[in-house]
Amino acid sequence: MDFALSAEQKQIRDTVAEFVDEEVKPRAAEIDEEDEFPADLVDQMADLGLMGMPFPVEYGGAGLDYHSYAIGLEEIARGSGGLGTVVAAHTSLAGNMIYEFGDEAQKETYLTPLNEGTDVGAFALSEAGAGSDVPAMDTTAEYDADAGEYVVNGGKLWISNGSVADTVTLFAKTDPDAGRKGISSFVVRPEEDDGFIVEGTEKKLGDKGCPTAELRFDDMRLPEDRLLGAEGDGFVQALKTLNGGRITIAARSVGIARAALEDAVEYAGDREQFDQPIADFQAIQHKLADMDTKVQSAKLLMHKAADRKIRGEDYIKEAAQAKLYASEISREVANEGIQIHGGYGYTTDFPLERYYRDAKLNEIYEGTSEVLRNTIAQQLLD
Repeated sequence: MDFALSAEQKQIRDTVAEFVDEEVKPRAAEIDEEDEFPADLVDQMADLGLMGMPFPVEYGGAGLDYHSYAIGLEEIARGSGGLGTVVAAHTSLAGNMIYEFGDEAQKETYLTPLNEGTDVGAFALSEAGAGSDVPAMDTTAEYDADAGEYVVNGGKLWISNGSVADTVTLFAKTDPDAGRKGISSFVVRPEEDDGFIVEGTEKKLGDKGCPTAELRFDDMRLPEDRLLGAEGDGFVQALKTLNGGRITIAARSVGIARAALEDAVEYAGDREQFDQPIADFQAIQHKLADMDTKVQSAKLLMHKAADRKIRGEDYIKEAAQAKLYASEISREVANEGIQIHGGYGYTTDFPLERYYRDAKLNEIYEGTSEVLRNTIAQQLLD
């Protein structure tokens, strides 16, 4: 087992870190306050090849391994949690659905512009009554044999990038009586497909800059060549995609936790009380030691899951553990960062309160902590 980064992985880390330090961090507070999609930063990431990191070059991707992708996303999230979600939803969810389950024509037509960053992707699975309980979804796609089209009706909720996406991977019931075996997935092009309606975007605690949309489909017609895979494959496709996505939510979590730790270390060295830096106090030193230990542990779990994915081995438990642990420690580390900053940490003059708000989301999306504990236990007991 080699824990050293390869030359390519170091280059990715350093390139993205430089971009984040120069372009993202100076804008992070503004993005959080205005909650506007930072299209110019997305364009810059596209120029750097960061919008299709884990996909092959022949489809416009960067051809990086999953370790490199996780490292890159960790750095992006270190600068902005919202921007980290933009990239994760675009790549791990929308892009990966098309890469894993699309045919060659679909990959060339829809995946390539996603990887090149000329298009933005979204993954439309959740509904008001179907979050963790995916088969409870109400959205339907009825096949019109005469027209060779699917007619989609229903709605989706909490869709990251949903209001700015050029390509959406959508899940709907093609056989409402078949339960999880009646769910299928499709490629939707919002600008082309009449009946695709953005109802609005959510006002959220954190994750600002990544619009979270409510979508509605009103007799939206999709050509049959928009179906991904076969009818009835959608539920399994969603689970496989979310498994990979959990690695990148672990990366987002680690990035936010690192930001909180780095700021806390700097502040502890600068802030003086009782004629000495607060870093000299053992209570502060213990907090920093625990924070760093949690960050390093989360990174190991993240890379263990990525390694199993790269090797083609089962990684359901490992991805769940990485996401569960990293998401919870990101909140804990951000909380301790606020504590070290004292009253300043509770104000918007310092970014610690933003880290805390951004970290909380990690425990909810792409599998709540409760669902992940169920997943881990099932893997242990099977």
